[in-house]
Amino acid sequence: MSARIARAAMWVMLPAEAALLVCAVAGVRIPGAIFVGAEALVTTVLALEAVVVWRLYAAGRRTGVGRRDAVRKALHTLVPVVARRLVVHEIRALHSLGLWVLRRRHQVPDDALAVAYAGPQAAMMYGLFFVSVVETTLLALVIPWPLVHAILLVVDVYGVVQILALHAGSVVRPHVVGPDGSLRLRYGGLFDLRVPADAIAAARVERRYPHGGLVQLSADGVLDLAVGSQTTVTVKLAEPVEFVRPLGARGFARTLRFHADDPSETVAALTRAHTDPSPCRNQPV
Repeated sequence: MSARIARAAMWVMLPAEAALLVCAVAGVRIPGAIFVGAEALVTTVLALEAVVVWRLYAAGRRTGVGRRDAVRKALHTLVPVVARRLVVHEIRALHSLGLWVLRRRHQVPDDALAVAYAGPQAAMMYGLFFVSVVETTLLALVIPWPLVHAILLVVDVYGVVQILALHAGSVVRPHVVGPDGSLRLRYGGLFDLRVPADAIAAARVERRYPHGGLVQLSADGVLDLAVGSQTTVTVKLAEPVEFVRPLGARGFARTLRFHADDPSETVAALTRAHTDPSPCRNQPV
């Protein structure tokens, strides 16, 4: 069984299992033969997935790869990149929530500038959090069926946690301007782009209101990383840099536009690092 067939079987199995669950919650009576057949199909697919993973693992081991790397390579081959990245985003969001509670930031060196960017979305996120809490409370009081009540309660509570986690990620994972003039652009755990200092040609304060989603790349290589549908800093690059979109697609950018709560401080830090003379220039020969 090839990895492609195993991957296709998994994508068929998951919606079918979800459909059975929805029918059960809605009170639809499922004939016993269909239920047993569906569960037997799920078990068969899972067994076949295990066989494929083992074969991929064994093939990796035969080439001299270590155990951990062989397992990682097998899972990367079998599990689609979109599914892997969604799982990683969930883990990073929950980790960010923990850092937020502890009042810590993620990977910000002491001599670097942490650039906050969550300001424009804070009111919206807290408003969405309040509405979600009210909705969860009302549904918990209105729905009389115990099974439906329990399922919706778990889903709604997890949704509330994810809203907080998304905002927490934007707070504890700021942009970072390094002491050498390098730049790290982030949006929570969804986006992370490192730009070396020698790739930055110029930076300026420039407020724009781009249309579209979080990450937008124009035909001329301008990458917009907007927060609250706005950007405040524009960085010209000396050479294109590669970036990865939240779901795994890749692209190249020649100009970066992103939001900073204090754009003047951000631009000053970037330009200062590129205009300050090297310490060795002033040393006597």
